[in-house]
Amino acid sequence: MMETQVILDTIWVIFAAALVFFMNLGFAAVESGLARQKNTVNILSKNFIVFAVSSLGFLILGWGLMFGDGNAFVGLKGLFMAGGADNSPAVGDAYQGVYSAISWAGIPFWAKFFFQLVFCGTAATIVSGAVAERVKYLSFIIFSFILTLLIYPIVGHWIWGGGFLAELGMLDFAGGTVVHSVGGWAALAGAVILGPRVGKYAANGKITPLPGHSMSLATIGAFVLWLGWFGFNPGSTMAAQPEAISHILITTNTAGIMAILTATATAWLIIGKPDLGMSINGLLAGLVAITPGCAYISVQDSLIIGAVSGILVVLSVMFFDRRKIDDPVGALSVHLVHGVLGTLSVGLFAQGGIAGIPSPNGLFYGGGFKLLGSQAAGVLSVAVFVLPASILVWLAIKKTVGLRVSLKEEIMGLDIGEHGNQGYPDFVTVDYTGATEIAEAASGIGAGTPPAVVTGSVPVSEAIPVRIIPAPGISVSAVSDKSVSDMKIKFTKVEVITKQNKFEALKTAMDKIGITGMTVTNVLGYGAQGGHLEYYRGVEYETHLLPKIKVEIVVSKVPVRSVIETAKKVLYTGNIGDGKIFVYNVENVIKVRTGEEGYDALQDVE
Repeated sequence: MMETQVILDTIWVIFAAALVFFMNLGFAAVESGLARQKNTVNILSKNFIVFAVSSLGFLILGWGLMFGDGNAFVGLKGLFMAGGADNSPAVGDAYQGVYSAISWAGIPFWAKFFFQLVFCGTAATIVSGAVAERVKYLSFIIFSFILTLLIYPIVGHWIWGGGFLAELGMLDFAGGTVVHSVGGWAALAGAVILGPRVGKYAANGKITPLPGHSMSLATIGAFVLWLGWFGFNPGSTMAAQPEAISHILITTNTAGIMAILTATATAWLIIGKPDLGMSINGLLAGLVAITPGCAYISVQDSLIIGAVSGILVVLSVMFFDRRKIDDPVGALSVHLVHGVLGTLSVGLFAQGGIAGIPSPNGLFYGGGFKLLGSQAAGVLSVAVFVLPASILVWLAIKKTVGLRVSLKEEIMGLDIGEHGNQGYPDFVTVDYTGATEIAEAASGIGAGTPPAVVTGSVPVSEAIPVRIIPAPGISVSAVSDKSVSDMKIKFTKVEVITKQNKFEALKTAMDKIGITGMTVTNVLGYGAQGGHLEYYRGVEYETHLLPKIKVEIVVSKVPVRSVIETAKKVLYTGNIGDGKIFVYNVENVIKVRTGEEGYDALQDVE
């Protein structure tokens, strides 16, 4: 029978692994929220399938390369687990000679495997955000498989598998380098080779923001990741050690909350507004930066690391944008930059035994430059291996199956091009880019017969006037008091275009004068108000198309003038943007269900 401590350790590790697995949802939500609506299905599908792909690669070969006994560079024993190389006793010293590097954890073999597996999946997920909205689905799957089959496990062996960096004394408690830097370097290679999204950077060097479609979804994802990190870092004890778990929990949270505050403040100072996207990236940057040293660094020092991370991530996002490296979600700034920062921070702030886990002291605590040198060597070694290896894999994929979707697919959205369905059917989509090709695709807008309602995926490259027009065959003219009173028509349609927040007041007022039915449509448009300035990840842009509602009312017995005056009274503020009212002659009304025509068909509407 297993000892009580082994049972407790196993339960704790499995629980922590489940929290880390749950981070897949967080990554999917953050990434899809910060991407455009037309690519939602593609991004969700990538984040869904990447864990399956990474699990297979790690099971087949990755685990053995990472933890198998071998030389200073790679594991050579117990390689092909899918073929039965795992047939060893479940606990403790029995792994000496096969998986010696992880024999210190006294939990069953498969609990160890699953905990390491979810970390492997996280590294692959990081890449997805940096190459979002233009990479082929199949190409991403192939790269993820190779990353988790070969690249990630080899680096893992160097640091966690008894390799040369472990012998050098490098410390990475929960994967700041093994997970985040590896994913970050691989993501950088992919983003550079793919190039920026269409319309992201103008010929004159101007950055064109491509705003994400749902900050609500991104915020939900950030909270999920925050929760998952309480398994990611404390779970790396791989044992139910109360002192260590408690300490790590607090250093992790402290770095995260400080980074939120300083990222928000930095964005506020630079942009003039507290940018939510920067706050989210701040949280994630702080969590990444504390990951390698969460068991070796004091709570007080985690405040410093978090504070620096929040400032650095804002500057880093802007830096990559200025260098024309298109990273839709900030994965490079969060994972690569702060994986490096956190790894080096261990060499500065580490205090031996602060959480009951032995370690040498860092530079600031009397340890000299030895640990800092080991950390720097680890950062450099991983960069020198992962970046070129990833470049070779990306280029090989590009030369064989291709890497980037077609221009048409990118403009219309990968949801349709790659998957044949949409995340938000029947919703309005607006795409703010500066691409000439997109302008040509939208050239029908503003000339000839522009649409009153933008539906489907209609990219808009610049300020394009959108006019509200009637259905074919119905004329619209300016309506004066006299023209309305002189109308000798049986039916009249009154169409009101106004701000969305005026609807309830308008509906209530219409109910009071006897209007019991109306058609309401969400539309986009602009007039004299022209739009307004917004900010996205530190870049200013002008929103021309503003959300409006179109309310259509057909009346007969209720006086048209009453409808108009009531609408005017409700909508008037004296400011630009109050709206417009159009009046149409209606030839007839037909009720489909009964076949009734004329006033009889209108009775349950008016």
